[in-house]
Amino acid sequence: MARLRDEVSQAWTVAVKDVRVYYFTPPMIMFGLVLPFFLFFSFSIRRQMAMEVGVARLLALTTFFTASSAGPVILPLERRMGTYDRLLAAPMSLVTLLLGKTLVGAFFATLVSVVPLSVGVLGLGVTVADAALLLLGVPLSSLAFAALGIAFASVPARSPGSIMMPSTLVRWPLMFISGIFVPLEEMAAWARALAYVSPLTYAQDLMNHAVLGRGFLSPWLDLALLPVLLVLFLIPAARLHHRARVLGY
Repeated sequence: MARLRDEVSQAWTVAVKDVRVYYFTPPMIMFGLVLPFFLFFSFSIRRQMAMEVGVARLLALTTFFTASSAGPVILPLERRMGTYDRLLAAPMSLVTLLLGKTLVGAFFATLVSVVPLSVGVLGLGVTVADAALLLLGVPLSSLAFAALGIAFASVPARSPGSIMMPSTLVRWPLMFISGIFVPLEEMAAWARALAYVSPLTYAQDLMNHAVLGRGFLSPWLDLALLPVLLVLFLIPAARLHHRARVLGY
């Protein structure tokens, strides 16, 4: 238990340090804050959509792009400045370090998601069907997507752009095959089977349950799969980061 407390404390310290240093850097603002809102309004303009539906979709899109952008921005910058090597030399495990980096993206996405939610509830009169589910779903989705970003950041690059380009090639298809723009119930059977591959599908369905009070899948299934996705993303991320460390990157 003492070792576990130490690891949790170290992960928290790494997260707090990154929050203070990187939250207001231009890459974080561009890729984590501006991009999801730009994408939503670009693909939603002139589409007849209820306010509640728009808020639910924007929440899912925000957590997806904001959380998964933190790792690809922070880790290359730390490699360039040499702080990443110093963290690897510290008396902490690689998993603890990556967990701390994951928390940074999760915190950022959770905070940014407050913006569309506040505008929807306070400015547009949107009602939330299940506030408890929303309070649980946003952090869980953010953690899973932040871990996905850490997996992208396993590429041993020293420039955020070198990681953002390949990560975008993965995230955009995942966005289009999910239920963000075409609801799952309106998809053909083959398209719905493809949508289940995207982790964004489960976050979107969970936001539908929380905001609209309805969804295509069971909310319990969504809640169960998001922590599983967190682990599934962290395992290859840890292995790839370890391999890059062995190779001297």
